[in-house]
Amino acid sequence: MSFDVMYSVLGTRNTIYDGTFFTAVKTTGIFCHPSCRARIPKVENVVFYDSIQECLQNGFRPCKVCRPMEKIGETPTYIKDLITELQQNPHQRISDEQLKLKGIEPHTIRRWFKKTYGITFHSFQRMLRINYAFSNIRKGNSITGAAFDSGYESLSGFNESYRALFGESASKSKNRSVINVLRFSSPIGSIIACATEKGLCFFGFVGQKNIEKHFIEIKKRFNAIILPGENPHLTKARKEINEYFDGNRQKFTVSLDIVGTDFRIKVWNSLSNVPYGKTISYKEQAVILKNSKAVRAIAAANGANKISIIIPCHRIIGANGSLTGYAGGLHKKKWLLNLENKNSYQKSKVLKALMVSSKSSYDRASFKK
Repeated sequence: MSFDVMYSVLGTRNTIYDGTFFTAVKTTGIFCHPSCRARIPKVENVVFYDSIQECLQNGFRPCKVCRPMEKIGETPTYIKDLITELQQNPHQRISDEQLKLKGIEPHTIRRWFKKTYGITFHSFQRMLRINYAFSNIRKGNSITGAAFDSGYESLSGFNESYRALFGESASKSKNRSVINVLRFSSPIGSIIACATEKGLCFFGFVGQKNIEKHFIEIKKRFNAIILPGENPHLTKARKEINEYFDGNRQKFTVSLDIVGTDFRIKVWNSLSNVPYGKTISYKEQAVILKNSKAVRAIAAANGANKISIIIPCHRIIGANGSLTGYAGGLHKKKWLLNLENKNSYQKSKVLKALMVSSKSSYDRASFKK
């Protein structure tokens, strides 16, 4: 991104670029996220950096408003505690009065849940209770029993909430499968992941292009309902992606449950074979697939990939070396490639140093002998 493009982002409060670059202000000595609510600095006073480390090395301190040192999308501890409490007791209802007794302002909670999940805190509680009831119904329990066990005082109230959430009655949806959803933070924005009992079926960025379309498609494909809940594949995916961002993982082992045509699955498999830290063009990918005339179809299949990073479509670039479309945004694609290039370079330096060290030891041993 050019200086002018980065400067034009300031003041828009668009969080999509947070983590991909930082704004440092020479007159105040402070660095911020591009989405910071603070007043837009004059253009002559601005310096842009790619990392927090660069900002600190050049003597800038973090902004107290946007807190750029914190992980993007990190859930505050008091909200984590609330969610844990509700997951352990899904029939429980936490009122505004109870929040105040815990020292938490209700409007703060409402704002966070609305921004993060697009629903209110009380709607989130209802969703967890419905999830609990849905699980019991699938296990063979009666709808009436599941309704009262999940904290509802009347069957009509349960049915109304259920229909509002799923668009159909509990009796009609009890044969559906469940897709669990998890949202968590990353250095370049919040990630949302979905998994069936078999593996990940979606992994992408909150707010990315066509995310609603992807959700509609996977619900239809799996005849499923998307609900928050425990899932070992989501736990493993979160662990492995954090290791990737920390530079300690180059290959993923989490199970996938993806659906597509034979052609698309073949294309996605070829993406997984592009080495970490390397890039190829769509044309080169077509050659690898022995289908040189299907470049456009291959590009479309790459665009339909629902498992970002783990199936690394970010490693495909234009024939002229330019970055091409990416659902999470080109700035995220550039960030990911830079991360991999940096770690690949550092790893190669270490390997060369070890080889030199081993050779020197061997030469010294030979000399002594």
